[in-house]
Amino acid sequence: MMRRDGSKQLKMTFLTLEELMPESHFLRNLEQCVDFSFIYDIVEPLYAKVGRPSVDPVLLVKMLLLGYLYGIPSERKLEQEVRINIAFRWFLGIDFDEPVPDHSTVSQLRRRKFGKT
Repeated sequence: MMRRDGSKQLKMTFLTLEELMPESHFLRNLEQCVDFSFIYDIVEPLYAKVGRPSVDPVLLVKMLLLGYLYGIPSERKLEQEVRINIAFRWFLGIDFDEPVPDHSTVSQLRRRKFGKT
């Protein structure tokens, strides 16, 4: 006898990214092996002392690293992947209810801060 599942009701479940992230995932190992806080000292001279707060530079560098490691060729695609990939969100420290940096922010960072001088 054929069964048809109708539309599913949404249900509220309380989970954290930590619970969903596999223990043996490569990004967990990378996070344990590399202390990314050195980035703050390197990029501090590139940022103004006044003005609106920037997106965390460590988050942006980690995003670019994800693009490199996983062969994601464009900032638009990278933004989409971070939006839906739980492991990427965990690595970047972006919770479910937090927005992902816009692809143009990543592009501008690459062009303005890390571009050729």
